[in-house]
Amino acid sequence: MTTPTHLGYHMPAEWEPHQATWLSWPHKEASWPGKIEQIHPVYAQMVAALATSETVHINVNDAAMAERVRGYLAEAGAQGDIRLHLFPTNDAWCRDHGAIFVRRADGQLAATDWGYNAWGDKYPPYNLDNQIPAHMADYLGVPRFEGGMILEGGSIEVNGAGLLLTSEQCLLNPNRNPDLSQDQIEARLRDFLGVQKILWLGEGIVGDDTDGHVDDISRFVAPDTILTAIEEDPSDENYPILQANLRRLELMRGLDGQPLRIVTIPMPPPVIYEDQRLPASYANFYIANRVVLVPFYNHPNDARAAAIIQACFPDRRVVGIDCTDIIWGLGAWHCLTQQVPE
Repeated sequence: MTTPTHLGYHMPAEWEPHQATWLSWPHKEASWPGKIEQIHPVYAQMVAALATSETVHINVNDAAMAERVRGYLAEAGAQGDIRLHLFPTNDAWCRDHGAIFVRRADGQLAATDWGYNAWGDKYPPYNLDNQIPAHMADYLGVPRFEGGMILEGGSIEVNGAGLLLTSEQCLLNPNRNPDLSQDQIEARLRDFLGVQKILWLGEGIVGDDTDGHVDDISRFVAPDTILTAIEEDPSDENYPILQANLRRLELMRGLDGQPLRIVTIPMPPPVIYEDQRLPASYANFYIANRVVLVPFYNHPNDARAAAIIQACFPDRRVVGIDCTDIIWGLGAWHCLTQQVPE
């Protein structure tokens, strides 16, 4: 088999130019029990912010949903190139069920299409979500390569220059690819995403039902720089987890053998709803062409986090949107978005 990497493709970093952001409109009541109607106006605020930056594609289930979506977008004042597609989904987490795009030096795009099993078969059905990468590739008219293993977009981070960051808790979890060894998983990532070195963190934050997605803990913000969440309260259950990851990051080296630059960002205070701790993290931001969407939690740490992220992206506008309802779905802006590179 000729793989994307052998054909000259690689996965660009998120801060590299996008032609669009792709989304799946939220509609699954079970993902936001008792709150689904409350999250639609907030979600529309996200779309409005993205549409100032780039084209926005949104998967909807049918014409009736499309009409409701247009109403929410109008109320949010969303303007720009927003395209609705009748591509039905089971749920809203486009980061994880959408195609992961790779690009060649000549500008040719391709879609990598990985298996998706709703984070270890936790939330069936997911048959419609598994069809989304093919729909995206067909619409864009680009080649599609099947990765041959379970992989969610939120479980990996790339710097666009050969490094990929992930977590053992997720990619080595027996509920994902029990028949593949770590070496085999690393080989698939290298063959399909154009990366050369895999960097492994340990566990993810408390309340994360994805088994430790990296986009809640550590993010590349430059080829040699990782922004990582730390918990400042030693009594908090996330404190030892994030300290252990920080120690790993400090020992990591780039392809040139040099240490990576590590920038820390605080965690929000615990967000608890119906006695459940939710995976609230400022690390779940999304880098668009002109804006960076940052989840806010109605706390003074919001401003601190925004300032740290703004310093990483001085040419973009940081947009903080309250995620205290959105996070009840156990994800925030990065989990809901998927970039399409130029």
